[in-house]
Amino acid sequence: MTRSRINEVMAAADEMIRHYGFVLPPFAYWTPDQFAAQKAQAGRIIGSRMGWDITDYGQGRFDQMGLFLFTLRNGDLADLQRGGGMCYAEKLLISRQDQLSPMHTHVIKAEDIINRGGATLVVELYGSDDQGRFARDRGGVVRCDGLERAYAPGDKLKLAPGESVTLMPGDWHAFWGEGGDVLIGEVSTVNDDLTDNVFVEPIGRFAEIDEDVAPTHLLVSDYDRWLV
Repeated sequence: MTRSRINEVMAAADEMIRHYGFVLPPFAYWTPDQFAAQKAQAGRIIGSRMGWDITDYGQGRFDQMGLFLFTLRNGDLADLQRGGGMCYAEKLLISRQDQLSPMHTHVIKAEDIINRGGATLVVELYGSDDQGRFARDRGGVVRCDGLERAYAPGDKLKLAPGESVTLMPGDWHAFWGEGGDVLIGEVSTVNDDLTDNVFVEPIGRFAEIDEDVAPTHLLVSDYDRWLV
C-alpha cells in the first residue's frame, strides 16, 4: 500500500469512529516526531503494539481484501500465562462493504467480535480437525450474545448492529461488511498479531508500504523502524 493511501484510510476511519460516538485516545493523534519524542514514556504502547493498523495482507488489493484496526489496549502474555493481571485486549475495526478479512484462526486468542454500528457484518465459519488445522468438512459451536449456536462448515452468521459472536481458538473465520461499511469492536484475551494469526492461505499479516509521502501517524508495524 502507498503511504498516501494509508493516510486517507486513517482519516476516513477516524471520521467513522467519531460518527458512532467513539473517540480514539490522545496518542492516536501524535505525529511521528511527537511519538519519537515521547517514546521513553510510551514504552507500553510500543511494546504492546497499541495503535493504528491498516493491512492489505500483502496482496495489494485493499478494497477487496483488507482491514482497518486500532488497538486501544493490550495486556501482557506473561500475565495470561500465569492467570492473573492484564489478560485482555480491545480493538476497533472497520470492515468495508465486501472487503474480505480472509479465513484465519488464533492459537491463543479468544475474542468477541461485535457489530458496533453500520451495515451487516458477515462472519463465515469453519471448524478444525483434531490437530487444530482448517477443516472444510467440520463445524462447531459459538456463542452469539451469550447463546450457543451450532454452525455447519461454511455457515455465514449475519450480525446486525449490537450483535456479537464469541470465537475460540480453532474457530476458523473470515468476515466482511454486507450492504455497507461496519464498525466492529473486538474484546479479547491478550493480542499478539506477530505470531497468533494462522491463515488458510499463505498470506502476510501486514502491508508492505510504498513511502510516497510522509505518514500522518505511525502504524504499529512502523514502530520497529521509526522509533529506534
